[in-house]
Order: sequence, then structure tokens, then C-alpha cells
Amino acid sequence: MSDRVLGVVCVVASAAMAWAAQDYAAAISYEPVGPRAFPLLLASGLGLCGLWLVLRPTAGAESFHGVPWKATAVCATAVLVYALLFQWLGFALATALMAVPVGMAFGGSWKQSLAGGVALGLVLFLLFDKLLDVVLPTGPLAALLGGN
Repeated sequence: MSDRVLGVVCVVASAAMAWAAQDYAAAISYEPVGPRAFPLLLASGLGLCGLWLVLRPTAGAESFHGVPWKATAVCATAVLVYALLFQWLGFALATALMAVPVGMAFGGSWKQSLAGGVALGLVLFLLFDKLLDVVLPTGPLAALLGGN
């Protein structure tokens, strides 16, 4: 499938997601963000990425916009494993572990990737849990992170 076709599909899908999420409301509002925010955020990201695919010049066949296919496969596999381990390991630990192969796929050393992953996992957990009051799984780090 051409990048431009994929981009158009992403833009249409994001518009459908945003339209469907307009009616999302909690029967009892117990979280300040509410159930509508996350699908709208995803729809916005998907739409922007779709527009980027439509408007960006086409890359060569050996890469996906300059990213080698091997790095793309590593990232896709890491995200799949992340989704499978998310509940069991918790947000912070799963995010840190997912960031290591992704960082290395883009040229980082394992030390840089691990440090970046740990920082990403902890900062995003604190942002969502403390600032936005979104409940995330803590996994084995429950005692350290103030467990759920």
C-alpha cells in the first residue's frame, strides 16, 4: 500500500474515532480527564501522522521514510510485547523495557536506551498518575510507585 493511501486511511480513521468519542461520558465523573480524552488524543495523533504520510515525499523501497525495515520490525515487535506485558509488569516497567529495543533500533547504545526508557517510564507514570489522576497498573513496582 502506498504511503499516501495509508495516510488518507489514517486521516479518515482518526475523523471516525473523534466523531465516535464525542458521546463518551462517564455516568459518574470520578476522574478529571474523563473517558473522552484518550480516544480524542489518539485520534489527533493518528490524524497528524496520516497527514504527514500524505504530505511527505516518498522514500525508497529499502526503508520506510528513511527508517530501515529491520528497525521498523523491531519497533513493531517491541510494541506488541509491550501490549502483552503491560498489565503484568505495570506501566513504568513495561515502558522502560519497551524503550530499550526501540532506542537501540535507532542507534542508541543499550545504556542510553535503558536510561531513556527508565526516565520515560517513570516520568510518564508520574505525569499520568499524579498530575492527570489516571489509574495505571504498577505491577511489581507497586510499593515504590504508590501501588494499585
